[in-house]
Amino acid sequence: MSADIDTIMKKYRSGKREDMIPLLQEIQDENGYLSEEIIVKIGRFTGLSTTKIYGLATFYDQFRFFPAGRITIKICHGTSCFLNGSQAVINKIREETGLVSGQTSRDGLLSYEIVTCMGGCNHGPLINVNGNYYPGVKPEQIPELLGKLRYILESD
Repeated sequence: MSADIDTIMKKYRSGKREDMIPLLQEIQDENGYLSEEIIVKIGRFTGLSTTKIYGLATFYDQFRFFPAGRITIKICHGTSCFLNGSQAVINKIREETGLVSGQTSRDGLLSYEIVTCMGGCNHGPLINVNGNYYPGVKPEQIPELLGKLRYILESD
């Protein structure tokens, strides 16, 4: 991990605040999330305090601070999906998993996050499970979907 992070940081100019978001995005793409260790390392590289870096990263909902589960569900909560019932889908996922957005289950199998738009506005509510899209999801479909996903992972 460390060598890859160092390679990414070398592409950016040390101490330039305007590079912070692209730097964080690229590191998260490589590592999967922004750990405390990585934020400290970025702080040393940029000369910014870890508090400022963490504050900036928490302002945007795209950044994760814990590893994602093997099953990662993204729920679109943009305007169109919201109007078509995404909040009920989110509530059902929360009820079924006991997790809030951004958390990962203790067994590391499942995590979910709420995103602002996935570009499927005519097909909402839209969810994405590990890169596969499911349009027009209804809350009553969630228990069966989660059961199938767990079964697939436990069979591996």
